[in-house]
Amino acid sequence: MLSSHEIEIRIRYKETDGQGFVHHANYFVFFEMGRTELFRAAGGNYREMEEKGYFLVVAKLECRYLAPARYDDLLKLRTTVTRITAAKLEHQYELFRDDVKICEAKSMLACIDRTGKVQRIPAAFGGPGD
Repeated sequence: MLSSHEIEIRIRYKETDGQGFVHHANYFVFFEMGRTELFRAAGGNYREMEEKGYFLVVAKLECRYLAPARYDDLLKLRTTVTRITAAKLEHQYELFRDDVKICEAKSMLACIDRTGKVQRIPAAFGGPGD
């Protein structure tokens, strides 16, 4: 499985706040984009996973802001899988403007079924399987 992937994000005006900086909540949307594209680049398909009754939900998310981003900045987001257990998937995120790291974060996702019960991540979706 692919363990790291990068995407570019161009900051849109609507993602900024009254001071002209990217609003802090938007970074969490960027991280979701990074996870989705990493999974896609590794051959995964969230839609198929959910159709089979497996859902990855955010159980923990930490973020450290190092420098602001502004409208029209072109950012590079590196998303890395740092750990996979039977039912959890952990990621690290690094967001750069040029060569300057402006944000770093990490998340833990849990695999659940439609009723919210914790499930093993199937091997077909990058987990250790049954």
